[in-house]
Amino acid sequence: MWPGIRAWFGKAYGEHPLEYPMIFEKDTSDKAYEERVETTGFGLAPVKPQGTAVSYTTDLQGYISRLTNVTIALGYIVTMEELADNLYEQVGKSRAKSLAFSMRQTKEIIGANIINRWVNGSYLGGDGVVLLSASHPTRNGVVSNILSPAADLSEAAIEDMCIQVMGATNNVGLLINMMPQKLLVPRQLWFESNRILKSALQNDTANNATNVLKMTNAFPGGIVMNHFLTDSDAWSILTNCPDGLIYQERMALAFTQDNDFDTENAKSKAVERYQFGWADFRAVFGSIGA
Repeated sequence: MWPGIRAWFGKAYGEHPLEYPMIFEKDTSDKAYEERVETTGFGLAPVKPQGTAVSYTTDLQGYISRLTNVTIALGYIVTMEELADNLYEQVGKSRAKSLAFSMRQTKEIIGANIINRWVNGSYLGGDGVVLLSASHPTRNGVVSNILSPAADLSEAAIEDMCIQVMGATNNVGLLINMMPQKLLVPRQLWFESNRILKSALQNDTANNATNVLKMTNAFPGGIVMNHFLTDSDAWSILTNCPDGLIYQERMALAFTQDNDFDTENAKSKAVERYQFGWADFRAVFGSIGA
């Protein structure tokens, strides 16, 4: 191989820091799948007329969300001839880095696809609808976590969605302490989101008005850009909802090596088991863009 060509192949591109942990809450698993069962909670307490018995109620089972772990695996080979020619140091390290890069990139894409497919009818949650919907069924009627009408990212649209988040209710219609935490955007909205949230005064107006989103620290977790989001004008708010967007780890990433008896090739592989999904749609409120 020509020296120039070998040097070019030896270069390694940089990669982004892990981005899925900024979106998903990590959980562990010790089975093929895990089920999260929603409980409905209690409704409002009624008036007890004098001399009558207290009314009693009970928790009811809500929707069941199942996350089935998948096995992700890939490997590479260093041939007997490469080993004999003392090329393992060169090609082995390069292929090991490529393998690690592929495993990380795969995980990022699988995670981001939860958002990329949030209105895709082929991917439904435990309540039988897509992640981003105006019709999530509850015992108190349907509720929405989608901005309607859909709007592009703007100060007014962000405020409208924040108001929607803060009005969230539980399964029986009681108000819950749901607050915005992070603004999630694709790379195409990175600069605009920073202009909106970090301007000293109100963005894109001649008014000498306070930037309320900045002043109130509306997003304590800041702006989260994910390079693997595919819709250039869709954006969302991540909330403080517990057990919402989940990264479920069954088996941590493991690298192993062995030699093949018949070929005397050195084989290396990477294996891990996990799944991404959601149990509570209230973890994210979004807009698909205008």
